[in-house]
Amino acid sequence: MILELAILQIIPGREAAFEAAFSQAAPIIAGMPGYLSHQLQRCLENQSQYALLVNWQTLEDHTQGFRQSAQYQEWRALLHHFYDPFPCVEHYAGVLGQRA
Repeated sequence: MILELAILQIIPGREAAFEAAFSQAAPIIAGMPGYLSHQLQRCLENQSQYALLVNWQTLEDHTQGFRQSAQYQEWRALLHHFYDPFPCVEHYAGVLGQRA
């Protein structure tokens, strides 16, 4: 399993609209091959910052399967105009604390 982590800085004042758009976008990512689960968490200290955590079966499921799909274009149209700056997305593999 691979964890995708994106810290999302939303334009201040657009948080409610972002959350509504994310509710529309969530089924897009959830329907992708290799998708396992996701969480969207809002920062307590900075109300315009969110953490998006997505579990994928493989790195390629995200970087190739999702990012190179027509569905990604829908995701992008719904969400990308809320970001300032554009988020850095990183991928992590488990080290400790996971069961195979």
